[in-house]
Parts: sequence; C-alpha cells; structure tokens
Amino acid sequence: QVQLVESGGGLVQAGGSLRLSCATSGRTFSIYAMGWFRQAPGKERELVAVISGSGGSTDYADSVKGRFAISRDNAKTTVYLQMNSVKPEDTAVYYCAADRITFRLGRTVASYDYWGQGTQVTVSS
Repeated sequence: QVQLVESGGGLVQAGGSLRLSCATSGRTFSIYAMGWFRQAPGKERELVAVISGSGGSTDYADSVKGRFAISRDNAKTTVYLQMNSVKPEDTAVYYCAADRITFRLGRTVASYDYWGQGTQVTVSS
C-alpha cells in the first residue's frame, strides 16, 4: 500500500507560478511511475503530466506543455509539479497517482493504482 499526500495548492494570479508536491510512504518509491491529474468542476479527471520510475521519461498534456514540469526525487520519495505561466483554465483539484508499472507513462485514470486526496489550485484572472 502506498499513501500519497499532495501539498502546495492555493490561489495564484494568472501568469504566476506554483509548485505542487506529493510525498509518498513506502521504501519502493522508485518502482512507481508517478502522474499528476486534475479535475475541474463538472469535468472528467485528466492527465497533466507523468514521469517514469527512474525519472528519465516524461509526458505532458498538450495544454500544459512548455508551462508545467514534472520531476521526482527518489531519495525523498516525492514528486513535484512546477506550474508556470498559469491560466484560469488551470483551476482544478490536482491529484497525484502511482502506477506499479515503472516504465509506463499512463495517460488514463485506470492505469494508476494509488491516489492522493487532492489539492485545490485556483487561478484568478
């Protein structure tokens, strides 16, 4: 069992930056691919970014490419999402998730085995 705890959400103005963190339990963090998803009111949960277990491969939603960056520190068992040049449409609850298949860069909710409770990000215009 892996427990995931997100932090770093809040209110930010459009054009600003925010960094989300996801701390995990367990000593096998590096075997999990890690993803960040978001869900806006009335919308389905969607992938934002994903990183492989080693950190060597990443993938992003087209809507955030060039603005967001996912990274991980396996020694600290933490994954990060650096959000730059944020827009009002980035407003959502952001979730981190863990996938037991280390090298898969899963883009669907079904690919992931463990989820955090989410952190709210609100971007004002």
